[in-house]
Parts: sequence; C-alpha cells; structure tokens
Amino acid sequence: MAKKYRKPNNRAENEFDQRVIDLARVTRVMAGGKRMRFRACVAIGDGKGRLGIGLAKGADVAIAINKAVNKAKKKMITVPIVKNSIPHRVDIKLKASKLMLKPAPEGTGVKAGGAIRVMLELAGIPNVVGKIMGSNNKINNAQALILALDSFLAKPRTKLEEKAKKEVKKQTPANKPVASKVAEKKSVETKPLVAKTVTKKQSDK
Repeated sequence: MAKKYRKPNNRAENEFDQRVIDLARVTRVMAGGKRMRFRACVAIGDGKGRLGIGLAKGADVAIAINKAVNKAKKKMITVPIVKNSIPHRVDIKLKASKLMLKPAPEGTGVKAGGAIRVMLELAGIPNVVGKIMGSNNKINNAQALILALDSFLAKPRTKLEEKAKKEVKKQTPANKPVASKVAEKKSVETKPLVAKTVTKKQSDK
C-alpha cells in the first residue's frame, strides 16, 4: 500500500495570548422547553500594546470560546505606551461600572484587581495603577477598560494643525460667491439714487 503523507502545517504560531474573563451557563425558554447554552467572554493580547475582547455563546464551552476569540480579533485596539505606562489618568463609567486608571513610575508593575489586571497584562503595559470603584461585573468592567484605553487614541489637535485648517478655509473658493452677492446688492441700491437725481434735473428745467 502506498504511504499517505500529510501536508506540513504552515500555520504560524498563535501571536495572541488569550484568557477567559467570564464563563457562564445560560438558558433560554423556548416553546418546547429550556435550551441551555454557554456564554464566554475572552480577552486576547500580544503583549505589545494590542488588546481585544469578545463575547459569544455556543452549545459547547469550546465553541463559545472559539467564537469569542474570533470576535475579539476583529475588535482589536492599540494602546499607546508612554514611558512604560499609560499617557495620563482616565476615569470612565459604563452602566454600573466605574474605573480609574493612572500612570505609574518604573518598577511599580500592574496594580489592579479582577478582570482589569488580566487585560492590562495581556496588553503589555508594564506599569499602571487601576481601581474598580463600581460594580464587580466582569464583562462590564472589561468593556469599560476597553473604552478607557481606546480614549488615549484621540489625540488633541496641535497649534500647527489648527493654523493649517484656518488657512485652508480662507483660501477656499466658497467665499467668492459671497463677494459677488455683496456687489450685486450695492449695484441694486445705487440704481434708485441715479433715477431720483435725473427726475430732479428735469423738474428744474
């Protein structure tokens, strides 16, 4: 018999580390009875500033986790790391969850609890301090952390960018029709005055 050779697996190693944030069994009441499923919340990160979470359901635990990982890969964010920490302090509120994150000096490490600590380690932030001040719901806290880290990406406009935008607005051709309209108004206003002067001269004759 001829030997069957398997094709070599050229898949690259998984570049993301994954951690299960929450795993629960949920039920849905249907017409024929209750249908049981599993809900999984998974966080993934590469340890270099990229982070994402996914929430999915499945008939089996493995199916739910795989779905959550695929969703997390589609919703990745990049966290800016400044001096081995986050750029500045941020406070955020999502539903009943309240989080506080602030930068920390070198050697502090990750000082946080619950799902926040796991996600900050996956993101690869060396020094940061986090605190949960609201609900202990893991899913809400994970989503609030994503919003907090995503807020660092909105950079304020610099003075040079604002000046450049003002200059572009001044040079736009949209201002030309306005000048022509003003000239038309002036010409319309001057016409009656000329007509009046002519009538006065005729009356004098």
